[in-house]
Amino acid sequence: MRKIKRIVLLACSVFCLSGAVWAQNPKPFVIPELKEWKGGDGQFVPTAASRIVCISGEAELLRVAEAFAADYEEMFGVRMPVSVGKAAAGDFVFQLKADRKMPKEGYDIRITDRVLISTPETSGAFWATRTLLQMTEQSDTRSLAKGSIRDFPSYAVRGFMFDCARKFFTIDFLRDYVKFMAYYKMNTFQLHLNDNGFKQYFENDWNKTYAAFRLECDTYPGLTAEDGYYTKQEFIDLQKLAENNYVEIIPEIDAPAHSLAFTHYKPEIGSQTYGMDHLDLGNPETYKFMDGLFKEYLEGDNPVFRGKRVNIGTDEYSNKDKKVVEQFRAFTDHYIKFVEKYGKQACAWGALTHAQGDTPVKASNVILNVWHNAFSKPHEMKKLGYKIINIPNGLVYIVPQAGYYNDYLNYQYLYENWTPVIVGDEVFDDKDPAILGGMFALWNDHVGNGISMQDVHHRAFPAMQTMAVKMWTGKDTKLPYTEFNQKRITLSEAPGVNILGRIGNGKELVYETDVVYPNMKTPHREIGYDYTVSFDIEGTNETKGTELFRSRDAVFYLSDPLSGMLGYARDGYLYTFDYRVKPGKANLAIEGDNQSTRLYVNGKLVEELDKQTLYYNEGGKDKMYRSCTLVFPLEQAGKFSSRINNLKVYNYKQH
Repeated sequence: MRKIKRIVLLACSVFCLSGAVWAQNPKPFVIPELKEWKGGDGQFVPTAASRIVCISGEAELLRVAEAFAADYEEMFGVRMPVSVGKAAAGDFVFQLKADRKMPKEGYDIRITDRVLISTPETSGAFWATRTLLQMTEQSDTRSLAKGSIRDFPSYAVRGFMFDCARKFFTIDFLRDYVKFMAYYKMNTFQLHLNDNGFKQYFENDWNKTYAAFRLECDTYPGLTAEDGYYTKQEFIDLQKLAENNYVEIIPEIDAPAHSLAFTHYKPEIGSQTYGMDHLDLGNPETYKFMDGLFKEYLEGDNPVFRGKRVNIGTDEYSNKDKKVVEQFRAFTDHYIKFVEKYGKQACAWGALTHAQGDTPVKASNVILNVWHNAFSKPHEMKKLGYKIINIPNGLVYIVPQAGYYNDYLNYQYLYENWTPVIVGDEVFDDKDPAILGGMFALWNDHVGNGISMQDVHHRAFPAMQTMAVKMWTGKDTKLPYTEFNQKRITLSEAPGVNILGRIGNGKELVYETDVVYPNMKTPHREIGYDYTVSFDIEGTNETKGTELFRSRDAVFYLSDPLSGMLGYARDGYLYTFDYRVKPGKANLAIEGDNQSTRLYVNGKLVEELDKQTLYYNEGGKDKMYRSCTLVFPLEQAGKFSSRINNLKVYNYKQH
């Protein structure tokens, strides 16, 4: 009898134990992956009575709570009230709580009959809200799996270096990028504000070679690029937005190389020996000019450069002789100390192995972007006292359609093999204090290559998701890459941000209307890759410049402004098909992906605008690839005379 009871009890124990295991909720999928998760049983489902409650009334914690409420409403259409006081079941609860074991920016979330966010600092509370929004957007009922989260970053600097000098990006795009980065807990946004193209694409003439400086400038009127720039107030407001999203903007003025914009303005400071994209380091006027430029953005009680760090450039200057090396080192030391004079921490591109010399360069409290170990040996820099942001060119440089570095990053390799302590062929200990973190970079080397802002984003979006994991979760990732890659595309870019123009899930018809009226608006700003937009047209002779649709960033013409052909414009480029709208009926379909844009008339391909190869110089020894892509605008119809019917928008290519 005892044996039978023992067997029954053992079976019951196994059943109960296995039942408990079965009841545990699996780790939620978020980017970056959560460091620690302890699954509970069941789901937390918010109700109409759910609130956001701060246990205490700290102003910054309340601001984070209000931001969470606004983002939640943006994404899910429900506005929860924010209050201070006692919480109840169904509420989202925020509290600041000392925790000596919690690293900076870390947070705890306990999901039971309420959601309790505890963090020593408000930055952790903000990152916790990004986790909750990502979890929520994956549930049709806005439910959250019950359990406990303890999460914190492996690296303090989790960054993106963005070249907006050789290609202009609108301030709206940069504002969206701040939100996008914040959604994935990326906290450092380096903006490369001046640079130039390569002279071989401009008749090998420095005077004709494209160069741009993107900030409004009063000290040197006429220095600012005419084809796109940011006013001082726009740049200040961008930094304020970033601060509210716990993203630090590091502005970069790059000198003494990459400086053609400055020598176009003031030719006498250009180097006759090393090229006009190099400043003449032996000319006192060079220092006078650069001092005046930096001073404009650093001085005053409300400087244009608001943050604690400024990057002074210093990459890829010639080292042909000892004299210029010593001049380069003196220049670097001068501008490190110059920005420090205004209370900023200096950042620079690592170049001191490339420029070995005797002239001392300040190292304490200075940060180097280490991008190529031949230019800056990481362990040598550590011995000198520099702090390092790892940005290895071969692995994490994106240069769209250039034919070198990466067009798209090798996401799987990075996900499975890299962390910021792997600096080229040198490896540091996991928690070496010399390694602050990492960045990846987007360079627009080939001026005139037709790449759009959305094309850049198409490359940066998966890179941002992947690098976010490697710089927050680090080596502690548990999710296999194949599963990560399948799930990552289901997440939003950020609350209210959809640069990719994604509509719907799966392959489907995502929008249709029987009639397109002049000046009407649709619910969608645009449709991104891959897509098909088709419509029936009863054409008339439209005047040049007649638009079918436009959005913030693009226009599709029924009659383009120059030739009257069907075409489109974006990013300063105009593309036309070999087709003119004529009186009579036809069915038109435009199909696009990240390589080309195609026009079909009555089901037959009329023309494909594919990647073009442009040849330069004698024998075409230099070439560039030009993109003809289009993220199709849908936001507002134009003022046309033709009749447009049966508009259908598909989120896949039909042909």
